[in-house]
Order: sequence, then C-alpha cells, then structure tokens
Amino acid sequence: MTYVYLLAAILCEVAGTAALQASEQFTRPKPLILTVIGYAAAFYFLSLTLKGMPVGIAYAIWSGLGVVLIAIIGLVWFGQRLDSPAVIGLGMIVAGVATINIFSNTVSH
Repeated sequence: MTYVYLLAAILCEVAGTAALQASEQFTRPKPLILTVIGYAAAFYFLSLTLKGMPVGIAYAIWSGLGVVLIAIIGLVWFGQRLDSPAVIGLGMIVAGVATINIFSNTVSH
C-alpha cells in the first residue's frame, strides 16, 4: 500500500498545483478551493506513505514525479513550452527516481 499512498499523494499534489495555476493568483474561488483540497490530500497521503518508506526517499519520488507531471500538464493544458535544457533536466529527474526505485536497498520492493 505504500506505493498506492505515494501515487495518491503525487496525483493530489499535481491536481492542487494545476488548480493553483488556474486560480489566477487566487482570484478564482473554485480553483482556489481545489488547490487547498489537493494539497491537504497530498500531505495526508504522503503521511501514510511515511509509515513504510523513509522520508527522504518518499519526498524525492513525490517531488520528482510531481515536477515532471506538472511540467507535462503545463505544456498540454496551459500551453507552457519547455526548451531543450528543461526537457533534459526533467529526464534526469525521471532517471533519478528510477535509480532510487530499481537499485536502492532503502526502498522495499
């Protein structure tokens, strides 16, 4: 269940961040409410994740995959373009998360 909770935390955080962008600096109430709910749920699920995974590893995976997913949403939904260095950097984040999950003995498989 640890990875299910972590996935839920990531998806809630990404939803909250996308809603934050859509709130237009807190001027639109519905996206603002979604932002608060998304972040609250993200931290709740992250706290459940920490029962079975060290905080440093959980946070690395949570933040890394969150950054990549929100960059994709920014591109697709908000039309925010990424240059080559940004794409390379995001690829390095994915490689780092994969390295942790495949090779680290800290994460139980």
